[in-house]
Amino acid sequence: MALDFTLAELMIASAAEAWRGAGEILATGIGTLPRLAAGLARLTFAEGLMLTDGEAWLTEEPVPLGARGPARPGASGWMPFGRVFGVLWQGRRHAMVTPVQIDRWAQANISCLGPFARPKVQMLGVRGLPGNSISHPNSMLVPAHSRRVFVEGEVDVVASAGFADRRWPAGMRRPAIAIGLVVTDLCVMDFGGPDHAARVRLLHPGVGFDEVQAATGFPLLAAPGMAETPAPSAEALAIIARLDPGNLRATALKGNPPGRRARVA
Repeated sequence: MALDFTLAELMIASAAEAWRGAGEILATGIGTLPRLAAGLARLTFAEGLMLTDGEAWLTEEPVPLGARGPARPGASGWMPFGRVFGVLWQGRRHAMVTPVQIDRWAQANISCLGPFARPKVQMLGVRGLPGNSISHPNSMLVPAHSRRVFVEGEVDVVASAGFADRRWPAGMRRPAIAIGLVVTDLCVMDFGGPDHAARVRLLHPGVGFDEVQAATGFPLLAAPGMAETPAPSAEALAIIARLDPGNLRATALKGNPPGRRARVA
């Protein structure tokens, strides 16, 4: 009998794969689904991952989402921001972020929409994303795959460096950039094609490649062996439920759709 799962749970299980084989590094999932994905990876196939409580401590177990009791959840070491930055600058972190724009060069924007001097929408600002993008691997999660996110031209503000060279000062070589997975509500992508072209690795159940391309402002490639996204296992679903007892994941995607959708004729 096939398991029932939501699209959010499918995305969590898919996003956890970003840390497969990562070894002993700091995993940072920024947002509900990325955070659950990091915890799922740690408890299933990536035992070497380091996680924090989001304050100042490393934890033995992922901290469940929602209100915390007075007890600290299995603290195993002190990890204030100074130590986080030390790990970051050594390249020993892999973060998963949720940009508002991504372009064909894997550049990402979390700052604002529209001209930087007079933005139409102001958001977080670039924060630490520029340094993160040149210091350690980064993956991305997009809850609503559309041409507004995967833009036709360049992102409005380059908050995260990608594979474009023109933004670097004359005579300066672009540092090595490591983009992991890009998990959306339609598919799993990467930038592993020729010259770092974006390609689709997995299509979520009921989604076709043409649908993904139509929702993307730049050309996509079908990765060799492109297949359907595997359903989360019963073990994975149980872990996700334990890490999210308040079911906050149900609010991450509009309408909390099922993981299997009927293909549109």
